[in-house]
Amino acid sequence: MQTKLVPVSWHELTRRLNKLGWEGPFPGKKHPYMLKNGIFLLIPNPHHGDDVGIDLIKKIINRAGIDRDEWFEAV
Repeated sequence: MQTKLVPVSWHELTRRLNKLGWEGPFPGKKHPYMLKNGIFLLIPNPHHGDDVGIDLIKKIINRAGIDRDEWFEAV
């Protein structure tokens, strides 16, 4: 099992979040968002071919309350 965070595509990010129980993505004013148990999680805009960087992935999974093991299991 992988234990090092690596950049992922926007679609991979949303797919993993969906697998972990998050609903969406839904369109927002400036950024799309996802929902789970009343928690509102902003995610980056989908960029054409650009991956979501490691620092942003760390911020997203921390805000979402996802530990690293869960993130890697959601592959």
